Amino acid sequence: MSVVIWSGGRLRAPDEPIVTAVDHGLTVGDGVFETCAVHDGRAFALSRHLRRLESSARGLGLPAPDADEVRAGVAAVLEAAGSAAGRVRITVTGGPGPMGSNRLPAAEQRPTLVVVAAPASRARSSRAVRVPWVRNERSAVAGLKTTSYADNVVALGYAAERGADEALFANTVGELCEGTGSNVVVELGGELLTPPLSSGCLAGITRELFLQWCGQAGMPVRESGPGELPWQVLEDVLAGRAHLALTSSTRDVQPVVALDGTPLEAGPLSLEAQRVFAARLPDELDP
Repeated sequence: MSVVIWSGGRLRAPDEPIVTAVDHGLTVGDGVFETCAVHDGRAFALSRHLRRLESSARGLGLPAPDADEVRAGVAAVLEAAGSAAGRVRITVTGGPGPMGSNRLPAAEQRPTLVVVAAPASRARSSRAVRVPWVRNERSAVAGLKTTSYADNVVALGYAAERGADEALFANTVGELCEGTGSNVVVELGGELLTPPLSSGCLAGITRELFLQWCGQAGMPVRESGPGELPWQVLEDVLAGRAHLALTSSTRDVQPVVALDGTPLEAGPLSLEAQRVFAARLPDELDP
């Protein structure tokens, strides 16, 4: 299987035209999306992802997608893909629009919805690099999962050139923020700390469940306080005084075993969090 595509109420051939050349998602990146891991033929945490999809659309000024229509598309691609599906991506764009950044009047908007199932592989650990660019925690789209991913494309290219699979960003005030497609966890002083949403990071679904499930398991996990995770904390990671992990829909909880090319030890709490998450996931596929 390569991909299975659904749009406009039906499955589409991989080479079938779906999006017009003047779709606002194509011309100006005016769109939102969600990616769900697939376990046992089901999209993991779909309800939470759909709530965030609606929140991102609202934040971008797009009409809220029809949740029932999205669920129908997800069911269709998963049935067609069978056991080969490893992830599902749901994309909603502004639809046909002007060539500039302005939109058509609300009554004339026709958003585009595309659902795609594809294979996915999962590693047990990650290798990361720091990048010289920052997230703007005061951006108009901070915290929204939009299709405007050019920053991430450039940063991941930078990481790949250095033998890594994820790139880490600071924000404009020198705080640790997030990865291109992941939230960051620092194992420091006997705790697992993740940057607060005020840092500009995405409110990750796996981040949310990591805090909930590991907390319920009695682990010392929490959001960091103001100034608690400065960008310089990564120097502590390199020196072995702290450890690093990532969370995301395609990673679950994943220790970082190299930073800027320097090998690292996976932290014991990070490994335990990985175990706790993996053990709970099969019994709660839509928590």
